[in-house]
Amino acid sequence: MGIVLGIESSCDETAAALVSTDRQIIAQRIASQTEEHAPYGGVVPEIAARAHAEKLAPMISDVMAEAGLELSDLDAIAATAGPGLIGGVMVGLVSAKALAMASDVPLIAINHLEGHALSPRLADSSLEFPYALLLVSGGHCQILIVEGVGEYRRLATTIDDALGEAFDKTAKILGLGYPGGPAVEKLAKRGDPGKVPLPRPLVGSGEPHFSFAGLKSAVLRAKESAEYCDADIAASFQQAAVDCLLDRLRVALGPHNDIPALVVAGGVAANQTIRSALEDFASANAMRFVAPPLALCTDNAAMIAWAGAERLASGQNDPLDFVARPRWPLDPEAEPVRGAGAKA
Repeated sequence: MGIVLGIESSCDETAAALVSTDRQIIAQRIASQTEEHAPYGGVVPEIAARAHAEKLAPMISDVMAEAGLELSDLDAIAATAGPGLIGGVMVGLVSAKALAMASDVPLIAINHLEGHALSPRLADSSLEFPYALLLVSGGHCQILIVEGVGEYRRLATTIDDALGEAFDKTAKILGLGYPGGPAVEKLAKRGDPGKVPLPRPLVGSGEPHFSFAGLKSAVLRAKESAEYCDADIAASFQQAAVDCLLDRLRVALGPHNDIPALVVAGGVAANQTIRSALEDFASANAMRFVAPPLALCTDNAAMIAWAGAERLASGQNDPLDFVARPRWPLDPEAEPVRGAGAKA
């Protein structure tokens, strides 16, 4: 059994975890920065980087002490190397490099999106390649085929905004604070999902990509109209999001009806209404549905450590001069799409 230390610092969660190659989370710590960013209604990169720098070293010491391990006991140190807010990414990656150099332990630079993509395999040993992945978070919205470790084929991405960003923007419009996703979901339970006539961008289109900018704007107009209560707006927004996800999955996965499983990952995967709709979609299409536990949906270091374990098993590690990347596509060969989605 091997043990990997994982470090995550790509956005507004500082995290460290120890994970074994037999899928045991030995110890972990996660520190949210919600209080630091709440006054600004979103993540401030400079504040995030400073918080990572202050919190990370004590957290690593804590997980090592809890496990009763020395750095020399580790088989690898894995750290998010991108994509993300570059200041925070550099804090985690430089820390991992220093520890790897000092202890002569291999460094594994992890794509944050790969951490999400492989996280369901940490919780479910029966999940085998290939599988379809819906990756939905605050910064990303993609449909991919996961063919193996390091082997990803992107079928669709967003041409403008990610769904998690749309949730946060909706929460801000409704005065729900930050982070927005859980607040919108909670309020939506009290509303009528059919009350507000919101658009479903690109639904019915032959292209498989996503668009959520128009939906955000429609939420703002609905709020400014004073015709609808906040709960109905939240519920209608959430239903529009579900309808968009299901329609885009139908288009993207239509030519891939031999894929045995549909996996959802990323922060938005914690939304129970979305999970339930995706589970029904998978069942209707004779696919197994897999979602990681809620604790592995949001940014965490256990998924980074597990991605490191997966790469370690395939004989991979990285040099100490590996460069942090603010952008790092899982499928660099994917065809560029119009709009901002080309960044993804």
